[in-house]
Amino acid sequence: MAVDKIRVLIVDDIAETRENVRKLLQFESDVDVVGTARTGREGIQLSTEVDPDVVLMDINMPDIDGISATEEIRQKSPHIQVVILSVQGDQNYMRRAMLAGARDFLTKPPMGDELISAIKRAGEMAHMEREKGSKQKMVVSAGGASAMMAGFAPVSNGKIVTVYSPKGGTGCTTIAVNLAIALNNEDTRAVLVDANLQFGDVSVFVNEQGKNTILELAPRIDDLEPDVVEEILVKHEASGIRILGAPQRPEMAEKVSSDQFAKVLKMLQRMYSYVVVDTSPILTDVILSTIDVTDIILLVTTQEIPAIKNARLFLDLLHTMGINKERIVFAMNRYDKRIAITPERVSDNLKHEISASIPLEEKVAITAVNRGVPFMLDNKSQPIGRGILSLAEAVRARLSALETEGDMPAVKR
Repeated sequence: MAVDKIRVLIVDDIAETRENVRKLLQFESDVDVVGTARTGREGIQLSTEVDPDVVLMDINMPDIDGISATEEIRQKSPHIQVVILSVQGDQNYMRRAMLAGARDFLTKPPMGDELISAIKRAGEMAHMEREKGSKQKMVVSAGGASAMMAGFAPVSNGKIVTVYSPKGGTGCTTIAVNLAIALNNEDTRAVLVDANLQFGDVSVFVNEQGKNTILELAPRIDDLEPDVVEEILVKHEASGIRILGAPQRPEMAEKVSSDQFAKVLKMLQRMYSYVVVDTSPILTDVILSTIDVTDIILLVTTQEIPAIKNARLFLDLLHTMGINKERIVFAMNRYDKRIAITPERVSDNLKHEISASIPLEEKVAITAVNRGVPFMLDNKSQPIGRGILSLAEAVRARLSALETEGDMPAVKR
């Protein structure tokens, strides 16, 4: 089946810029430039006439600025995606552009690969939005019909598992990636979410970088149906898990609010049995909102004294926040039997049982990261793989116990 071309409208008051962009895009077989406009008003009019998928919009123009034009275009045609181009990479411009409904924000002149990648991401979203609109017209019955058309059944009691360590370098991403794979099967599907919005590595760990990210979901999560969300998520073919990666550039993290991120997690919770969230050590608003809605906090430490000290501080903080300690699964990563600081000693010292220990196997773990192939795919019989399987069982058991005791959902801050 032939894939529809991405229809692009270029709006810029500088003729040379319009021509340079048009020439760049003519080499892309799946992109078709359907028009060019010299002013914001002309861009709004042409958007109605040629109905593009993507508008490349300059921010500074003589009659009406690109942000105002974006807002008007999006109000009239919500399926059209706008990529803002500006000579100024000012954070205030970015925020205003996203509030107006822009899909992306690039600094002029953008790198060719960066521009093409942004257009293709926006084009994919535009096609999904068009398809969603067509489905809504066709579907008469309400309540999950579109989700059934997408080929999956909603989940009524999905669980959010947040992997966190207050000390950097303890291996949270390794654990989150491999735990998601261990929890995933035909009956209990798992999705892996990167909450380290500035410097997240989840996509690198599974060799899926450069694809859809949280930016494709968060700004419009209130308007998306589960079937569209499902299509946006990256499918990791080797394991079957779905992935929602972090933005590809650190400055893009500001485009995602803590409220939007929490709504994304709640949406995924209705679609998947397990939502595994990787986090950063810094307790940002996004991380705190994740803790708000999580069912299980998987606290990770190592045998290093700073990591243990920080784990103690975090446990004290959770107590202050009123979070039941039973919602915390404590794990020791990179456990080396040659070191005298054992899981039992740490458990006694912190008055919190360590439920699972993942043994130190640096060669296996580092090779997996560098290859972009999680070790649970080809080394799950190794001690490190068995450690993850033991951790997955500890998580399942704790979730089951909490559900039996009626301590779900998570306590709100």
